[in-house]
Amino acid sequence: MKRLIVFCTVGLLTWLPSAYAATMDEAIATLQQQWAIIKYQTPDQERQEKAIAMLADQAAQVRQSYPGKAETLIWQAIIVSTQAGIDGGITALGEEKQARDLLLEAEKINPQALNGSVYTSLGSLYYKAFGWPVGFGDNKQAKEYLEKALAINPDGIDPNFFYGELLYETGDYAKAKSVLEHGLNAPPRPGRELADKGRREEIRELLQKVNKKL
Repeated sequence: MKRLIVFCTVGLLTWLPSAYAATMDEAIATLQQQWAIIKYQTPDQERQEKAIAMLADQAAQVRQSYPGKAETLIWQAIIVSTQAGIDGGITALGEEKQARDLLLEAEKINPQALNGSVYTSLGSLYYKAFGWPVGFGDNKQAKEYLEKALAINPDGIDPNFFYGELLYETGDYAKAKSVLEHGLNAPPRPGRELADKGRREEIRELLQKVNKKL
């Protein structure tokens, strides 16, 4: 009997066999698409919470299907860290630690995977996570990770957004503006159109805040 995986869409759950995704790349592409729908097209908080929890379970199944692969670890971590942001509170603390551990495991396997997404994700996680003594949040460590991400992928929309956001949060508004504007002009990612559109909107909104500080 084939294992079943839940694919989450807005207001719809579709049950498909685990063999549906014939390759690891296809499985990851499905996770990416569903993540973007949940993050950018699911405004209802309750539906978001349910959908991201199901997607986190699906990501864990994908990782188990392709053991020892940095790419599946990274995407499980991205989804779990997104879940932490949606859930909030004490529940988020455990999810943040899980995401960190997944990313550190991926780093040991291949730090260059997915254009340095290990460091992009670690950087964003370290400045968004609960700080000491409750959690491991640390802006200095976040900056180091994001600079590593940009060294690997200097034109990427995600590392530029998260680095720009960290610079804004720490008061370096002039540099934040430069980094965010660079990110806004990032090349499109095939198959990631929804994610690119949503991220560019986030950059524009953050640039408005930055400009008010200058």
